[in-house]
Amino acid sequence: MAKAYEFLANGFEDIEALAPVDILRRSGVEVKTVSIGDSIEVESAHGVTVKADMLFADADFADADLLLIPGGMPGAKNIDEHEGVRHAVMRQAEAGRLVGAICAGPMVLGHLGLLRGRRATCYPGFEDQLEGAEYTAALCTVDGNIITGKGPGASFEYGYTLVTLLKGERVAEALKKGMMYEG
Repeated sequence: MAKAYEFLANGFEDIEALAPVDILRRSGVEVKTVSIGDSIEVESAHGVTVKADMLFADADFADADLLLIPGGMPGAKNIDEHEGVRHAVMRQAEAGRLVGAICAGPMVLGHLGLLRGRRATCYPGFEDQLEGAEYTAALCTVDGNIITGKGPGASFEYGYTLVTLLKGERVAEALKKGMMYEG
């Protein structure tokens, strides 16, 4: 079974974090949400409190097929400043395993140098944080093992793209049909 972890920090964007988790879980991917703070409860940018599945201190990402960084501010900034997350993302990317980031989240990848020579998208206004990337402005961009999403409105497209990469096109198409997604 494919396994994914999503980092949650106070100030994360609700739909960019939760829609992909929902879509991935519906497809049979085991997803664990990981609070990077001291509390299992994490507050979104819009004041919604979410109970993460685990604390960062208790996580081991060695079995991760996918690591996810949602957007939202200051959530993405909080993730960007977390050395443990940065280290985990670098290890994941260097191993050739999937790393996804949406909205402001791709700035973490840009700051780590993971976007140099790659195509990527992000929330408009964060393009200068994608160090060395070719900005696509697409809803979702895949370049090798790096998947980036543009923003809240891209959350479904981003989620289905992740399913396609982990479970195949047939699973993603069946899921779209079952969820009445026509995008």
